[in-house]
Amino acid sequence: MKYREFEKVMSHARMSRYLQACAGESRKAMTLYRLNLRLSQEMFTIVSCFEIALRNAINEHYRLIHGNDWLQHSIRNGGIFDDKKFRYTKGVINDAIQSLGVFYTHPKLVAELGFGFWRYMFANHQFRAAGQNLLQIFPNKPVSTPLIQYNSNYVFGQLEQINKLRNRLAHHEPICFQIGQPIINTHFANEHYQLILTLFNWLGINEKGLLYGLDHVDEVVCKINSL
Repeated sequence: MKYREFEKVMSHARMSRYLQACAGESRKAMTLYRLNLRLSQEMFTIVSCFEIALRNAINEHYRLIHGNDWLQHSIRNGGIFDDKKFRYTKGVINDAIQSLGVFYTHPKLVAELGFGFWRYMFANHQFRAAGQNLLQIFPNKPVSTPLIQYNSNYVFGQLEQINKLRNRLAHHEPICFQIGQPIINTHFANEHYQLILTLFNWLGINEKGLLYGLDHVDEVVCKINSL
């Protein structure tokens, strides 16, 4: 496909960054766009695997402590989230239950709740209300030091970064540029990739085995950097 046709489909506004980053070389700009799509696909696969691993770890932890149907019970009278501080959390759980209707099961409810919900299990109020023991899902988490406290707030912040990446991917925003500049740079993607691998390790998961045949991030990053 010629560049003019490609640009007509993708829009001038979207392609202008790619063209500028490639010094006006249209064929190179199309190559960069395609490689960015490949990198986004690779990253979304890894984020999806991490999201499933995280929510399953949280669910299993609280299931053993609060019971098999802990999410539904958490918003009932006297439940761990039965407080005005958790109005949003209760609303998200209740909406998901209503959405499932007659097809409700606890595993389906777990799958229905988004990444943001699970991230907020490490927010101060939710973390404390549920027993202040959720960090146990990270058996390989580093020991805190005077400089870095690897506490629930730290984990919450790291998960926020992954959530932002997830949203960026979902909205088809490029991850092959220096932030705010039309300059080829894969630092953002690589930094978040390494963060996810680190958190897999904290969870005690063999990320190489889990992502075998799925993870080609380094390969695509190398191709982008060589343009």
